[in-house]
Amino acid sequence: MELDVASVIAKNCRIMLEDKDGLILGQCLTAVGWVAGTVPNLPDHPGIIELSMADVAGGGIAVGAALNARKPVVYVIRYQGFLWYNAISIINYAAKSLELFRVPCPLLVRAIASEGFIGPVAGNSHHSLLLRMPGLNVIAPMTPKEWTEAWEFHFGSNLNPTVLSEHRSSYKITKDFNVYRSVEPQVTILGISAGRLSALAAAGQLTQEGINVDLFHLVWLSPLRFPEEYLNSLAKSKFGIIIDSDYESWGAVQALAFQIMELVPGVTIKVCGLDKKSAGFSKTTDNVTPNSDRIIAKIKNQLNLRGK
Repeated sequence: MELDVASVIAKNCRIMLEDKDGLILGQCLTAVGWVAGTVPNLPDHPGIIELSMADVAGGGIAVGAALNARKPVVYVIRYQGFLWYNAISIINYAAKSLELFRVPCPLLVRAIASEGFIGPVAGNSHHSLLLRMPGLNVIAPMTPKEWTEAWEFHFGSNLNPTVLSEHRSSYKITKDFNVYRSVEPQVTILGISAGRLSALAAAGQLTQEGINVDLFHLVWLSPLRFPEEYLNSLAKSKFGIIIDSDYESWGAVQALAFQIMELVPGVTIKVCGLDKKSAGFSKTTDNVTPNSDRIIAKIKNQLNLRGK
């Protein structure tokens, strides 16, 4: 039986706790379903440390643990909106520690994004705010294989902190994602985080309508690792679109679009992410990952402008 993402996370965390004498720190880890089943159900285990609800303090405690303990340390941020509180210690000390002070700080941060109806503070994806900082790895896995590769990368020879931009919509996924390829692509799609689910739906619909689509998935945000053949596809299509569950304005998608247009001259890159508005508690006030209809409309508009 294939394990889903949540089960793979819990399995790796259990091994770290029981075999490596590791630590998992965070808020409400042992309550409300053990963080959607991603923390192993080990009541009273000394390595599972419940932190207080003082959101600005947890990051500093986790960074201190990673600096001083000769053991693996995982810090769980249940809602990625709380990165704004925790980034103080992660960005201003952990990410700089090895470069400036020659002191490794190999903290693994599980920052968990959510969709919908949980208010203006806790919700949405916010990995973009981390990407400008050197000394910090940022990875957005959505499948069991991707999550395992990110885990093994961090606990291999890596000495810097790593933030896994997890998304709750990934937790039931058991297989790798499809990659669409065509001989003469009219559009090259690049998906990030939960945006990949919408990108898959859009690619399937466009293909049914006779539009040639190439679809790739971006997992490694920093260090940036484009999927194999992605840039070659863009050189053929001359038109790409990047889909993300983070904010579109001043976010990763816009920064990536700029880099890509420098790498592949003559291409047009469109972006699709969260609207520039706060999230809320209802369908009328919320702000969620772009759906396939929005992506398709943006692609067709550009193709019509080009006369295709």
